[in-house]
This record gives sequence, structure tokens and C-alpha cells, in this order.
Amino acid sequence: MMFQQTIEKLRDLRLNAMKHELETQINNVNVTELSFEERLGLLVDREWYSREERRLNQRLKTAKLRQAASMENIDYRPTRGIDKKQLQELSSCLWIRSGKNIIITGPTGAGKTYLACALGEKACREGFSSIYKKVQRFVHELAISRADGSYLKLLSQLAKVELLILDDWALSPLDSQAQQDILEVIDDRGDHCSTIITSQLPIDKWHNMLGDPTIADAILDRILGKAYKINLEGDTLRREGMIFPRYKGETVKVVNY
Repeated sequence: MMFQQTIEKLRDLRLNAMKHELETQINNVNVTELSFEERLGLLVDREWYSREERRLNQRLKTAKLRQAASMENIDYRPTRGIDKKQLQELSSCLWIRSGKNIIITGPTGAGKTYLACALGEKACREGFSSIYKKVQRFVHELAISRADGSYLKLLSQLAKVELLILDDWALSPLDSQAQQDILEVIDDRGDHCSTIITSQLPIDKWHNMLGDPTIADAILDRILGKAYKINLEGDTLRREGMIFPRYKGETVKVVNY
């Protein structure tokens, strides 16, 4: 009877994972071999992991990563020009804590988006807020927000995101307003937030693509001044069928988080 009352109280307190663990213990004849501290530890661990799992899935849902990528599944074949040691260091996410950026360049199909999403997924697992944006759609989103009066609110939201992924940078020229909007986003994020940028265009050609030299200088100074650079090489991975699905809100299980 006492156990049932405790279970009901745990449910009222919304400690559902702890409730399920207690029910498991009640039905486990071997649980009496454990000390009170051990049993309590199991209850707390079950609730903690459950909450971490929910938070992780919420971060992934908010990030809207284009591909279901992970650092563990990166292809390190020599022809791709990937520095495995560098990526292992980046996997720690210390670069995000330091407010640094990552620039990923390479030809179409080289795996730039996958790598960016893998880094974004790892950031989510490490507890950082992330969001993925395809540049051409992003500038359209900024233009709409300017028209409907939500521009400042959007800038404020983006300024709080610890990792912003801008995919397909400099794929086509941006008009002067779009350039100004991008500068506003980057400037508001300051030195405390990180950005990943992927581009088919080599970095030394970005300035001419942006057009306005003043805005170009401002944007590139903020992005490149503290950036790790990764240049992918080799043939397109699409020819090998190595296209990965997009996240569609699937649940991610936390194991030893």
C-alpha cells in the first residue's frame, strides 16, 4: 500500500521515469540485495537520463538539421582530404565554448552538408543549442521578417543560438539588403556564438561574390578571424549512394550521456 501511494505521488510530481524504475524494483525479487543508497541511485539515474533524453530530442528538433548525420559515421578515406585528428578535436565542442567558427569548402557532393550536420548533432548532444539554415532560404526568411515586423525578434532569437549552420554560402550573389541582413545576424551573435559555413566557392573568392566591399570586409572579418578551415576533396559521394536521410522528429535514445 505504501509503495502504491509513493507511485501515485511520483506520477503527480511528473517524475514518471522514477515511477517506472520504482515499479521495476518492486517486481524484481533480486532488488533486496541492493542497499538503500544503490536503489535510490537507480531511481535518480532513471529520471536524470529520461530528462536528458527529452532535452536532447528537443534540441535536435529545434536544430532542424538537414541530414541525420553523426561524427561516428564520417568517411575518413584519404582521398577526401579530411584531417581525422582535427575532427576528433572539434568533436569535443571546445570550439563552441570558445566562440569559434568552422568553414567547410569543397565541390558539390563532397559531403559538406553531412559534415556540418554531424558537427551540429554532436553540439546538440553536448548540450548546445543549434539551428540549420540554407542560405538562400534564410535570406528570404529575413526579408519576410523585415516586412512583417518580426525582424528584430528573429535577430534576438538567432543571437541566443550557440551554433548557427549556414549551408551553401555564396552559391549565388546576394543583393545589398540580404548582405546587410546577414551582417546584422553575424554582428548580433558577437564573439560568444559559433557559426559553421559550407560553400562550394573557395574562401579567397568570397569577397568578390559578396559585392559591396565594405559589407564584405565586415562579414569576412567576423567569420574568418577565428575559424577552423576544412577543405573536402574527391569525387561526389552521391554517386556511391551515400546520401543520408533528414531528421523527421525521430526519438534519439540517450545512452551514457
